[in-house]
Amino acid sequence: MTITNVIKKLIFAIAVFCCALSLNGAQRASFDGFEKGMGIGGWLTNYKRFNVLPEKWKMKITVGDMEHFRSYITEADVKNIADMGLDHIRLGFDQIVVEESPYKYRDEIFGIIKRFAGWCKKYNLNLVLNLHKSIGNYCDIKEEISLFDSADLQDRFVALWKEFERRFAGYDYVAFELLNEVRNVKPDGWNALAERTISEIRKINPDRIIIVGGTHWNSARKLKDIKIFDDPNVVYTFHFYEPFEFTHQRGVLQAAPLFYNRIMHYPSDISPYREFRQCIGSDIGSYKDLKRMDKAALRKMMQPAFDFAKKHPDKILWCGEFGTIRHAPKASRENYMRDVISMLKENGIPYCVWNYLSTPNDGNRFSLVDDDTRKILSGELLKIIQGKSD
Repeated sequence: MTITNVIKKLIFAIAVFCCALSLNGAQRASFDGFEKGMGIGGWLTNYKRFNVLPEKWKMKITVGDMEHFRSYITEADVKNIADMGLDHIRLGFDQIVVEESPYKYRDEIFGIIKRFAGWCKKYNLNLVLNLHKSIGNYCDIKEEISLFDSADLQDRFVALWKEFERRFAGYDYVAFELLNEVRNVKPDGWNALAERTISEIRKINPDRIIIVGGTHWNSARKLKDIKIFDDPNVVYTFHFYEPFEFTHQRGVLQAAPLFYNRIMHYPSDISPYREFRQCIGSDIGSYKDLKRMDKAALRKMMQPAFDFAKKHPDKILWCGEFGTIRHAPKASRENYMRDVISMLKENGIPYCVWNYLSTPNDGNRFSLVDDDTRKILSGELLKIIQGKSD
């Protein structure tokens, strides 16, 4: 083979490699400093489950709640997350935690969040502040009035984010995620509220990173319905918990996995998943053409996110939540997380795992660290969330 032919082959190989990178998303808009992160629940959100409380108690904060907010997460936890090699934290909070009454806010809670933000800066971590549960949009309890049917609740929603912008002026490493897991509502109402909220924040700060997800609990399938903003600092997000029967297996907060009550493995033959659907009387849907529940199946389920990324290469798409319930079989849990992260990386999509720590009374415990030592549950799991276990 002549030198000329060797050079031609080398040029061709480089061209193919660059093309592959482009197709897999490496040339996409980048979310610098937010490439691999850890979510924190169980502190200012999901600290107790409201679905078991009488209506009169659901929206009240107790002395015990305040003691929990003051002590549950410390600087040592932030350092721990930084030591894991991650670059950002997604911190969820509930509206009733920060809002004492309409348009009146708890200074102590804002002080706790600011102190936490200071720890993040100290350990070189960026921060996403996520309104996890707004009044009128709780993902796990039924409410009398929907956020999208109440002008008053929408006014309070916008005012809350304006308050955050005022209090976090100068915190350029802090992003705002407007609302976690919008319920299964018509997208027009949510798009309109998101647009209004972004517009009000922009009057105060034109550069704040603002994150917007879709409806149906941030489903990848609903990304296509999100309003696309002519704003480089708006980031789009989705969550991934498919197949639900695996990720939420034997969970006590959802009727179907509680009823089926079976240990599920991944990867595995497809039959347990079909049986789950048949058992609860649900349409098997896309499962009918699958022979196994494996990476190929997950790829099919996540394809709408990949399609969105390819359609909008100038926009940032961030997977803000995914994971498995803690009592899923350890090897299956690792296999699932490894496959999800590898596909996100293939498509240039940054991510944030769910979650760091869950309170013992949380029926959806997705925690990745031990309750007492707060050490990662396995060395392999750490490599996986770092993106080093392809």
